[in-house]
Amino acid sequence: MTNAAILAASALLLFAYLLDILGRRYRLPSVVLLIVTGLVARHALDRMDVVLEGVDLIVPIVGTVGLILIVLEGALDLEVSADRAPMIVKAGISAVAGVVLCTIAFAALFHFVLGYAPYLSVLAAIPFAVISSAVAIPSATGLADAPRAFVIYESSLSDIVGVLVFFAVLISEGNPGTFALELFGGGALSIAVALAASLGLYAIVNKADGHVRFLPMLAGLVCLYAIGKAMHLSPLVFVLVAGLVIGNPHLLDRWPRLKRLHSPDYQRTVREFKGVVAELTFATKSLFFLLLGYWTDVTALLEPLAWGIAAACIGFVFVSRRLALRALRVDDAASLTWIAPRGLITVLLFLTAAETGTLDAFPFGALMLAVLATSSLVALAHHDRDERKSALAASSSDATRVPAATGAAPQAKDAPPAD
Repeated sequence: MTNAAILAASALLLFAYLLDILGRRYRLPSVVLLIVTGLVARHALDRMDVVLEGVDLIVPIVGTVGLILIVLEGALDLEVSADRAPMIVKAGISAVAGVVLCTIAFAALFHFVLGYAPYLSVLAAIPFAVISSAVAIPSATGLADAPRAFVIYESSLSDIVGVLVFFAVLISEGNPGTFALELFGGGALSIAVALAASLGLYAIVNKADGHVRFLPMLAGLVCLYAIGKAMHLSPLVFVLVAGLVIGNPHLLDRWPRLKRLHSPDYQRTVREFKGVVAELTFATKSLFFLLLGYWTDVTALLEPLAWGIAAACIGFVFVSRRLALRALRVDDAASLTWIAPRGLITVLLFLTAAETGTLDAFPFGALMLAVLATSSLVALAHHDRDERKSALAASSSDATRVPAATGAAPQAKDAPPAD
């Protein structure tokens, strides 16, 4: 049994790597390929009367670890500087507006269509309203530097805002006063704890030596995440701030005591740490979406009600996003419109809400259809960019040919001079 489990896990990771190569080559979202593979595997195993036990327990754990690693990987690659401030502000406005507007619209939909009370409608709506950094950040690969940075900031902030609002609603049970206290008090406390913890991790990175260097850092981040979640804070704030501090040591150089901590090998250590995080991120993300596909009941995807709810949510997401990005004058808004996937954070928040036992009648197929559709439509971002590049190249080529066609014809080398 143990050998079979090891063989299965190894084969799945190799297959996930193959799907990632195919996805990058043919511009197909690897997340969708992984989920579909899980669905097919479920069907094949069911025909052989084979059941994988404990998948419902493994999915949230793997998803949580994957979310931590994905946000950390994105934060480590971000450069924080004064000239990036306008972009960060725009990304923050877009993230907050997206979560708030989508939550209001989807809560109204669930209230009038499913008959949920206002509190339950909001609780069910928030997971649909959050952009998944687990899908958005990898999807931004290949974009120009500025749009890619915008996606990382926006999706990470969307995750953080969504988690803060979700747990504030969950704890308050609809009480406005308790909600405000949890949201703003929890947010401020999250930032304070995150800054203190990040300085500790910065010191660890500078003192890291020997064979075991990165495990304490990763274990510390996961521990902080678990503590923050237990305290009903926003643990993703810890991860984001830690990644930004570790990846931008110049932010701390203005304080002499912190500057003295800076090791000559710091940049090399950070590069190696990024490599470890990237490998672990790929493994956990791939395993999560494969297991999610296996865990999904295909019949839930065929319900007409699920299709109707998913279609309404998806339509509102992209229309409102297009208008918001244009209003904010974001660079490459046409491409970025399509990078609004629902994914890992969507599933994790919904599973947390479902643990209360109040959303048992909710059509889970709608959630999975929204994840599959929005993750697939990310490919249109690259399609739009490629079309604009082709049009620009064609216009440049035409512009260079016009002078040659209209200019005087060159004389032959040995031709006699004109009279």
